[in-house]
Amino acid sequence: MLLATACGMIVASLYYVQPLIGPISAALGLSPQSAGLIVTMTQVGYGVSLILVVPLADIVENRRLIVMALIASTFALFVAGISQHAPIFMLAMFFIGLSAVAAQIVMPYASHLVAPAARGHALGKVVSGLMLGIMLSRPAASFLTHLGSWRTVFYLAAIGMAVLAGVLILLLPARRPEPGLTYGALLRSMLRLFIQTPLLRRRAFYHACLFGAFSLFWTTVPLLLAGPEFGLSQAGIAWFALAGVAGAIAAPIAGKFADKGLSRLLTGFAILLVALSFLMTYGKGDFSTRLAMFVVAAIVLDFGVSMNFVVGQRAIFALAPEYRGRLNGIYIAIFFMGGATGSAVGAWTFTKSGWLFTSWIGFALPVLALLYYFTEHRVLIRPQVSDSTSRKQ
Repeated sequence: MLLATACGMIVASLYYVQPLIGPISAALGLSPQSAGLIVTMTQVGYGVSLILVVPLADIVENRRLIVMALIASTFALFVAGISQHAPIFMLAMFFIGLSAVAAQIVMPYASHLVAPAARGHALGKVVSGLMLGIMLSRPAASFLTHLGSWRTVFYLAAIGMAVLAGVLILLLPARRPEPGLTYGALLRSMLRLFIQTPLLRRRAFYHACLFGAFSLFWTTVPLLLAGPEFGLSQAGIAWFALAGVAGAIAAPIAGKFADKGLSRLLTGFAILLVALSFLMTYGKGDFSTRLAMFVVAAIVLDFGVSMNFVVGQRAIFALAPEYRGRLNGIYIAIFFMGGATGSAVGAWTFTKSGWLFTSWIGFALPVLALLYYFTEHRVLIRPQVSDSTSRKQ
């Protein structure tokens, strides 16, 4: 419960900004075409940190690494709240993404605490916390903005990160990895892991497509809902975003079935759900019918993405315990680049062409994953790292 709560609070800092693009852009003087960069900057920072920081979980005491990232997050969130100019705000968003990577240090840390036979189920519970953080962050941000301002969101988030850092340093047990690689050798080994691990590349590609669709949806739909077709307030958008919370139940269910050897079936089902979610938004009808279809689409989308995430993470964590930090860093970095691309492309195409064209791009991403899925076979290849230092480790 502690690790699930921590993951949810940490990763939420990446998503507070999504429903607030409109008011933040207006306050900082950003053009509609540039608005998507607000979300993209957090995801780029997150991706960089996944490559440079998460692998440290294989050589640095994990609790200390997590707490240091939370302290950095506290300062970055506070700077975002006080920013008066777009460049400073964008830089703060980059560092918010950079420090939010603590959630992906918690994930392999959690996997070391359970037996292999229960790993999928346990990871599913922690991923549920992470997904709840993602899904609750958007309505929380909208409600707080409705009651105060968008700056209130960042101030309260900074306080939350500071409190969480104090709780974790007191309650988490230390985990010291076996000494072995230097930092330089650690980073060099990641390229070999990527090249020599087909399963990692495949799972990362699947989720890059799905997370790109997820980010495109949640970056552009608040803009659509606030526009003339729906005319929702920030409070209305917050109620809409709550629909996605239902998708969090997919993670522990998927983890439990993955433990029974059904990962491949679950992957195909998850990809189909994400594709179906975009098709659901094409129906016509009155205001209530259209809004209801978007609510159902949001639930189905989040359900599919949650399911695929936990199945993929379980698969890569089963490859080699001593590489979990690096495997996780590569996996998350690749699919977050997909997410950053989805946010940027979605905001640009929505401004230029509206929801119909944007949603077709969202639909194309899981279709691309599905085409690759049809080439899958059941052979899982354990990573082989040939340098003597890694062999010693």
